[in-house]
Amino acid sequence: MELQEYEVPADKLCWKCDPSIFKFECTKDLAPLREFIGQERATRAVQFGLNMPDVGYNIYVAGLTGTGKTSMVKIYIEKLIREREARGEITPLNDWCYLHNFKTSDTPCVAALPQGKGKAFRDEMTSLLDKIRQGLGRAFSSEEYRSQKQKAIEEGQSEQHRLFEELSVEARRQGFSLQTTPVGPVLVPMVEDRPMQEQEYLALEEAVRKQLEAKQVELRRKMQSSFEAISSLQMRLIERLQKLDKDIGEYVVSGVFSSLFEQYSQHPKIVEYLTGLKAYILDNLELFKGAPEPVNPILGVPVSQVIQGRDPFLPFQVNVFVDNSEAKGPPVIIESNPNFGNLFGKIERRFLLGGYLSDHTMLKSGSLSRANGGYLLVGANEVITNPGVWPALKRAIKNRENRIEDPFEQFGLIAPQGLRPEPMPITVKVILTGDVMLYELLCQYDEDFWEIFKIKADFAFDIERTEDNMLAYAAFLKGCCEECKARHFDPSGVAKVVEYSARLVADQERLSTRFAQIKDWIEESNYWADRDKSKHISARHVQKALDEKLFRHNLIDERIRDMIKRGTIMIDTEGAVAGQLNGLSVYTLGDITFGKPSRITARTFLGRGGVINIERESQLSGPIHNKGVMILSGYLGWKYAQDKPLSLSASLCFEQSYEGVEGDSASSTELYAILSSLSGIPLKQNIAVTGSVNQQGELQAIGGVNQKIEGFFKVCQAKGLTGDQGVLVPEQNLRNLMLKEEVVDSVREGKFHIYSAKTIDEGMEILTGIPAGERRKDGAFPRDTVNYLVDKQLKDMAEKLRGFYAEEKKEGK
Repeated sequence: MELQEYEVPADKLCWKCDPSIFKFECTKDLAPLREFIGQERATRAVQFGLNMPDVGYNIYVAGLTGTGKTSMVKIYIEKLIREREARGEITPLNDWCYLHNFKTSDTPCVAALPQGKGKAFRDEMTSLLDKIRQGLGRAFSSEEYRSQKQKAIEEGQSEQHRLFEELSVEARRQGFSLQTTPVGPVLVPMVEDRPMQEQEYLALEEAVRKQLEAKQVELRRKMQSSFEAISSLQMRLIERLQKLDKDIGEYVVSGVFSSLFEQYSQHPKIVEYLTGLKAYILDNLELFKGAPEPVNPILGVPVSQVIQGRDPFLPFQVNVFVDNSEAKGPPVIIESNPNFGNLFGKIERRFLLGGYLSDHTMLKSGSLSRANGGYLLVGANEVITNPGVWPALKRAIKNRENRIEDPFEQFGLIAPQGLRPEPMPITVKVILTGDVMLYELLCQYDEDFWEIFKIKADFAFDIERTEDNMLAYAAFLKGCCEECKARHFDPSGVAKVVEYSARLVADQERLSTRFAQIKDWIEESNYWADRDKSKHISARHVQKALDEKLFRHNLIDERIRDMIKRGTIMIDTEGAVAGQLNGLSVYTLGDITFGKPSRITARTFLGRGGVINIERESQLSGPIHNKGVMILSGYLGWKYAQDKPLSLSASLCFEQSYEGVEGDSASSTELYAILSSLSGIPLKQNIAVTGSVNQQGELQAIGGVNQKIEGFFKVCQAKGLTGDQGVLVPEQNLRNLMLKEEVVDSVREGKFHIYSAKTIDEGMEILTGIPAGERRKDGAFPRDTVNYLVDKQLKDMAEKLRGFYAEEKKEGK
């Protein structure tokens, strides 16, 4: 049998990008890319979601990290905003302010003002306080006010004095003196036209004292109405003085407020606030009569505030919660750290004399509030993993309001002082970016997800390798070079980047869209071009950057190869052994992926145990690998047990494997080893194998084919290339071959070989050099073929097992 018919020629092992298709001296000559490459499905979904005004049409952008999801969405948002501005469809933004609530001080009110008016209103309230202080200060210090106040006091005191004199005369006529004390009026008995002393009173006889006391009680009862009249006069005087203050205050305050009421008549919340503020001023006129109290240098606040527990002028302060005064259009907010406070806002506190104080001026806005009237982009993983954020975001979207809550209360803890601000109405298009798996989990386990994220924009991680897309790649590189302030690429450098992009997705006909990695290549290639003092980045600089990155990360790969070379890990690259073959696996460690050969052995013996997976028995096998091994029993039964029972026990083992095994890419290797063990035909150890198999013996494509081939090539190179070594892969994987130049050159020189096969029979022919043999019409296989020897061995084993059980049954009788 000739191996050449299965050998893959060198020109099919890697696609090469022809630099001549790029008709420019360097990427500087190109126009930068304004659109994204090959993401029509995602861009149409994003456009639809952004243009849908109905509730619930928020967007989940799904795709791998580094595919430019966030950048693309932001670009299309900006494009949509420009189009709406051109059509005059942009909705004006509002400034949002939190104001003191005069009814319930721990529930601040939120009010909307036209864009740019929030700061102006805040400044007007600050100016209003100064005007009120000055106006009331002048009014209460004027001569007119003093004279009116003095007149009222004198009239009240005169009337009180008249009533008191009448009471004094009546008391003196009854033999008592009416005296005023700190506790009120007191009747004192008189003796010899003078008040009686205490010693004189105590020296009186008991009967006389009782007579005086009885007379005193009777006199006090008769004079009670006069005492009440005096108290009423005092109250009327106080009310008259208060009315005087209020009339003057009303005159001054109304003059200041009249223009504000007229100015903000179209804003009911502001009018309500101004009405409450005016009433607060008139009810607390004493605060405005004196000069402003200085701030205590130690406490940081006026002493009266410490005594009262709050600032009496706090109602005048306006918290401009969301300021859009400098916004040029609808806000586009990207929140990179969506914890509870950053996303929904927070309630700050001030420590004062052993306690915490908070008020409406210490409310701070979050991304959701700042994005009101616009767009919010946030990572789905971060939203889900931050405690309490996902449920709160769902409530905000469904209720269309942003409620500032204390995270302490969200987690069942006690907050020092709780404010419950009025929720802020919001109209926000929320765009979540995440991976496909998270999207599927949310769809499956969160019943609200479908209602609030009705649009899925699915980003592909690869695109077709067309000439237009390759030219778009070059334009994309131009933009990245300008962004990174790097040298521009010449055509050979662009070609090398495009080639490696195809290697990233392991497909000769597609290119990667993980542009974040490409930006890394640009920066690293620019470094080596700078070291080379080159004008442009060429293919050698790109290759140098890739090689150096691999060298920085492949320590473990080199250590494993060294152990194979020394014989610590036993891998044969020469000779032939029955029931033994080199399988290929892929290791992924962080951002480095490499292939490694593993010795796979099979031992067959009499019995009915079927195929025993030692990895599974030792709990080192994953479910997919277990499935692959079970398929082998189906193939053996279908192929060889049509005329006899499958009387076989076979054990499979990954030798020197001390960690988990997963995947079915070694199932063909395991089947080759079983067939070799049954037939007794040795397998070539110089050819490593990868590929999965189905129950009909057809080889199926696997992943990581390039790393697997290169891994075995490196091992053969370390142990010495003999010219007959190579790798057998499924034919379906040929389009996935993007091998390194070193491997391709060795194949071209005949030092290494790549073989492809469609079926197990073809693979056995490659590995043994003996025809597999097809079943004839009579059901038998041609003599001296692999299948004939396997079938013969299975027949012999079935006969032996039947004879053994017959003898055992006979002896049992």
